[in-house]
Amino acid sequence: MKLLQDKVVLITGASRGIGKSIAEECVKHGAKVAFTYLSSEEKARALEAELAKDGGEVKGFKSDAAKFDEAQKLVDDVVAAFGTIDVLVNNAGITRDTLLMRMTEEQWDEVINTNLKSAFNLTKAVQRPMLKAKSGSIINMSSVVGVSGNAGQANYAASKAGLIGFTKSVAQELGSRNIRCNAIAPGFIETEMTEVLDQKVVDEWRSSIPLRRGGKPEDVANLVVFLGSDMSTYITGQTINVCGGMLM
Repeated sequence: MKLLQDKVVLITGASRGIGKSIAEECVKHGAKVAFTYLSSEEKARALEAELAKDGGEVKGFKSDAAKFDEAQKLVDDVVAAFGTIDVLVNNAGITRDTLLMRMTEEQWDEVINTNLKSAFNLTKAVQRPMLKAKSGSIINMSSVVGVSGNAGQANYAASKAGLIGFTKSVAQELGSRNIRCNAIAPGFIETEMTEVLDQKVVDEWRSSIPLRRGGKPEDVANLVVFLGSDMSTYITGQTINVCGGMLM
């Protein structure tokens, strides 16, 4: 059963890790996928080919979601290419971790702009096609750090907590138009970024999680598929933790 058959899904930051896994699972479930990239045209085309190898319809767009005008142009370009946008996944995110006393204004602004402002930009831009269709699903990628906070990540935690409040507000504003908005809060997900961590650190993380393992990108991607599908039409304004029980 393909849960996203013929739906158009726009994913920001899908070149690796969780974003790439989301794109892969959406294609498997029949979606037409648009994704954003910032730098390498060659890598983007290679990802297009990889995702489309089994017949999927996939297109990459060079765009910086943190820039308001680029976000609007991106949505216009995706609609021109695919006809509409049924699902928006605000996945683009970065970290600039350091203690607050050492954190620079640039480190604060960079994280807030990429993680939080980008969601505002894309959500505002995607309203038009979703309102026209009288349906849509917006999915914001938060984090357990946005729920609980974390020392050395004041900028990241603020951006991810902001996404939760943003999600609840958008859900209330757009619910009457049959547009849903939910947030996902991943915990310790093992990706390319975690592979560089010391094994002892990884083992300590795993041992502190009730399921005694880190999550896989697919664990998050599967929830995105569900929230983007018609199986979740009565779910909006929620933050769902994908953390193996780290937060209860």
